Amino acid sequence: MTTPQVRPKWRPPLALIVYAILITVMALPFLIVLWFRVLELEAGRLAPAEAGALLAALAVTLVMGYVLTRTITAPINALIARTEDIARRGRSAIKPPDSHGTREIAVLSQGFMDLAGQLVDRTDYIRTFATHVSHELKSPLTAIRGAAELLRDDGPDLPMTPEQRRHFLDNIIADADRLGRLLNRLRDLAQAEAPIAEGETRMTEILPHLAARSPALDIQIVGDGDAVLALPLETACIILSNLAQNAVEHGASTVVVDVATSRRCAIIRVCDNGRGITPGDRARIFQPFFTTRRQEGGTGLGLDIVRAMLSAHQGTIALEDGEAPGACFRITLPPAR
Repeated sequence: MTTPQVRPKWRPPLALIVYAILITVMALPFLIVLWFRVLELEAGRLAPAEAGALLAALAVTLVMGYVLTRTITAPINALIARTEDIARRGRSAIKPPDSHGTREIAVLSQGFMDLAGQLVDRTDYIRTFATHVSHELKSPLTAIRGAAELLRDDGPDLPMTPEQRRHFLDNIIADADRLGRLLNRLRDLAQAEAPIAEGETRMTEILPHLAARSPALDIQIVGDGDAVLALPLETACIILSNLAQNAVEHGASTVVVDVATSRRCAIIRVCDNGRGITPGDRARIFQPFFTTRRQEGGTGLGLDIVRAMLSAHQGTIALEDGEAPGACFRITLPPAR
């Protein structure tokens, strides 16, 4: 998609507008003095009072010019230069301008720095994500290609036994299924990254959906069971269902959802009694495609989908440190309206 462009036409620079106004202000006392002298048909030197008034007007105008340059023109030019620098050098150039001027320009500068940081983070994420996707797709495609070549080369000279043929065909089907699961999860992740409609959901509405999607789990809600969450029902179900499914895959039989709300936020702790997460894996569980169940068909995108959905609703998720067996995730959401 082409970026919309500002219609090219001549536009006066800010400095020209500022100094034109100042020159006009400075010229007013001269014009007033000249007007009264013409009316009164007086000639000769300026009176001391007139000269003093003109010098005072000139001094005030110069001070106003200095103030406007320091507070408006210079900070805006500095922000423009920083924008061009970030476009060339990326993250290393993201730092506040040396001068902010007025409060509004300071707020504008901070908003620009935040947006630039988010865009750079997004670019890095997409670059890393594309590398992971290509790697994850390459492995099953290579296996399928190898098995297909062996089946193609089957002939009278080196006949393949029925067991060997079935083995290679089973490998092709298994890898094709893995590709299908991966593509489905990528589609889910793309939907999670897209803007989602706002809404609110009570925890009591979510529980039946969780029980239906994970019948093998004993799901318990403690704390504020009637809490209202700032999430649509479908989104809340997807988030908690992914966490419940992870618990099942790691041998859990019980999941406890502890809900606490305040005026500032809602905190949901989702804890299970499964095998837990090893210390070596704790720092990597939110990385796309990281999974300890690759042989069983795990894609490593479940927690990334959860993270993306929560981020779209200004929420966060983190893995808590705990001494009890199992894993415990902490979800933080803004308060419901």
